[in-house]
Amino acid sequence: MAERTGLRQAARSGWRALAIGAMALLVSACQTIVPRTDGPATTTPVDTGVATPGLPVDTERHRVALLVPQTGPDAPVGTSIANATTLALLDSRSDRIRITIYDTGAGAAAAAQQAIEEGNKLILGPLLADDVRAVQPIARAANVPLISFSNDSSVAGNGTYLLGFEPGQAVNRVVAHARAQGMNRFGALVPRSIYGERALASLRTAVTAAGGTLVASESYDRSATGISGAARRLSSAGAMDAVLIADSGQTAIRAVPLLRTGGTTGARILGTELWNTESALAASTPMRGAWFASVSDGLFSQMATRYRERYGNAPYRLASMGYDAVLLTVRMTRDWRPGTAFPQNRLFAADGFGGIDGIFRFDQRGIAQRALEVSEVRAGGFTVVDPAPTQW
Repeated sequence: MAERTGLRQAARSGWRALAIGAMALLVSACQTIVPRTDGPATTTPVDTGVATPGLPVDTERHRVALLVPQTGPDAPVGTSIANATTLALLDSRSDRIRITIYDTGAGAAAAAQQAIEEGNKLILGPLLADDVRAVQPIARAANVPLISFSNDSSVAGNGTYLLGFEPGQAVNRVVAHARAQGMNRFGALVPRSIYGERALASLRTAVTAAGGTLVASESYDRSATGISGAARRLSSAGAMDAVLIADSGQTAIRAVPLLRTGGTTGARILGTELWNTESALAASTPMRGAWFASVSDGLFSQMATRYRERYGNAPYRLASMGYDAVLLTVRMTRDWRPGTAFPQNRLFAADGFGGIDGIFRFDQRGIAQRALEVSEVRAGGFTVVDPAPTQW
């Protein structure tokens, strides 16, 4: 599954203090973000409103369900996302939203059914595409939209919106930057996986649209012999200006020395959003000068500091989506009356939304289009060489 690689990416960086002034930018004009109390922001289901046939009604707060794994192999990621939603509620000082966590580890469909029976009008999550598919028919029947953390574009649409980091966007961004620097001939190393297939499809489209040429691509299974064989085949395929490695930084570190022969000897190495948490890249001399596109880590690092102060450990990188989902919900409460259907049409606002990961907006498929930056791998760290846009 495409999103499994991202689940293993933990946060690695943090700043020394939470800059409240910078955090206030996240919700645009909706609220000033200031820490309030340290009380928990998530609850177990409790009826606080007036009972009507089958469904509790809260006349003062919006009932929002958070569907993430709390048990099973993905529980650490789910818990990190859940904790980040708590931080977002504290920082936004919102008292109009009531978030209840439902564990998808024991079954996503059952979690969704319970969430709807208990009156939730919006579902944040689930995390995995298979869980989204299990939840969709239940949510659609109740006219309850999903703002999912999946990056699998095949599940988007018809009331399902994706906040996940869709790999094609990072490929498009880094290719556009490379073309702007005069690079015309591209190659690619991609794993035999859904992620690799989609990254390669995006590369073909991006290179063609930018007026470049895709010289060759090679796929591999994730073994030492598979990677080395693919790298050697690519290096003999002709001269190239740039080579995309659509995989983890560790894979790139293994592959790049093998690309320094033949037609790929002087090629610029390109990567995707998977690289932005891999500090080992900066320690690898052959990786110096490589470019990759991703969301900015600046505000995430500040959130990570506050997260560690509260929970005693570092958040997973995907935790930012939980934080941003709450900020998005807070903004939507301006004209959303408690107990009524979520105003899905307002998700397509042309000016989009702001969050920990920068500005984003939903396209007509319901996929978050993100403003990405391009960074270069240098000795000791990453340096931004093409900043992310700050407005659409």
